[in-house]
Amino acid sequence: MRTRQHALLKTYAMNAPIAASTLAQKDVANHFHPYTNLRAIEKEAPLIIVEGDGIEVIDDAGKRYIEGMSGLWCASLGFSEKRLADAAHRQMNVLPYYHSFSGKAHNVVAEVSEKLISLAPTPSLREGRVIFANSGSEANDTAVKLVRYYHNAIGQPQKKKIIARVRGYHGVTLATASLSGIPAMHQHFDLPMEGVLRTTCPHPYQFAKDDESPEQFATRCAEELEALILSEGAETIGAFIAEPVQGAGGVIVPPPTYFEKIQRVLKKYDILFIADEVITGFGRTGNLFGTDTYQLEPDMLTTAKMITSAYAPFSALYVSGKIYQACADASAGVGVFGHGYTYSGHPLGCAIALETLKIYEERDIIGHVRNVAPALQAGLQHYADHPLVGNVRGVGLIGAIELAENPKTRTPFDPKRAVGAHLVRRAQAHGLILRVMAGDAIAFSPPLIIDEKQIAELVKRFGRALDDTMQWLRA
Repeated sequence: MRTRQHALLKTYAMNAPIAASTLAQKDVANHFHPYTNLRAIEKEAPLIIVEGDGIEVIDDAGKRYIEGMSGLWCASLGFSEKRLADAAHRQMNVLPYYHSFSGKAHNVVAEVSEKLISLAPTPSLREGRVIFANSGSEANDTAVKLVRYYHNAIGQPQKKKIIARVRGYHGVTLATASLSGIPAMHQHFDLPMEGVLRTTCPHPYQFAKDDESPEQFATRCAEELEALILSEGAETIGAFIAEPVQGAGGVIVPPPTYFEKIQRVLKKYDILFIADEVITGFGRTGNLFGTDTYQLEPDMLTTAKMITSAYAPFSALYVSGKIYQACADASAGVGVFGHGYTYSGHPLGCAIALETLKIYEERDIIGHVRNVAPALQAGLQHYADHPLVGNVRGVGLIGAIELAENPKTRTPFDPKRAVGAHLVRRAQAHGLILRVMAGDAIAFSPPLIIDEKQIAELVKRFGRALDDTMQWLRA
């Protein structure tokens, strides 16, 4: 714990609004909040976080919160890892910026490229290259562009459509928001763009038939994918994109045999597979990649978030050897590969990524996740029979508790009642930060450094919020 003492606040009274600090008032006056009800935030000021300490964050009144979401699924090493701050400081003093355009590069981008290729989860990716950006959105957007570039390069310009899934989440650019299967991301933005196809979400709790086993549901998902391909014409479809575990769509863990059957269809029709590992990459599922957890064979793989423990914006797209070689030949014909960002492979991000990867190895973070994950999953399952809980699911250090008005019939609450949002507010009152996802699914994604004692406290605080919510509903 830090030596500086923080004043403790009393637990907020039931349903009491959070008082706006001076900082919060300034924020509301000037800040255009992402992923927020903009009118609501004008009435109830945001929580202002000013400091981090391990798995906790501290607000401007000194109150501590367990960060049960690692920020946005990303602060794997917590919020006060000095080695990452020191790595950033060293790099800023030596070379604060350089680029990789026009036949130039810098030593740190070369080093992190070599390291990432050595960690690639499949032989085809180890034979390829990595291309850098600043976020998962940009990494996925680059993958979309490479689907087009590659198929043009190999003489199949008609293969441009991309299949994505209901409730998938792939980013917020025009292309990646179009791929994302969440309606709120499309409304008023005139999305999705042309060329995006939608297939079944592999969420048995919501979408399986009453008489379907998980394996049978997985078979139906694959059959519906194949039917879509045949309907559109396989010769027009360039790629399929999927998260190993769907994050923002509700922490949806695929049923057994799902990816085995899906990949069989993709190979049959020569369709590229993009694995979106922005959330699952670097340890979240108990393996370095979700690709390892679910035996995937992607042609491209996107990473971000935990590659730097979110201490700097940084992302990497793995490209298979097959795709890289075709792109290289095509660029020679054009005279340049016309893609890249000013901050692609920024020295600061590269340095922090290298130090993050060193910490993962030196502290055996993957082994730690495997050791403590059962405590989190068992803690969540403890609430499986609660009257408000319809489904509990998870893998590694990611999970969700999906609320239901009638768990037996899998009947959700009316979204207008905002039951999940109320629970999340009550969790915050009890010193726990969580997020509500589609379908009133409460997501859990704590820093990978969390220990069993801290998991027990996290689960206990959630239980208090669940009880508060039950009392609120009864009232």
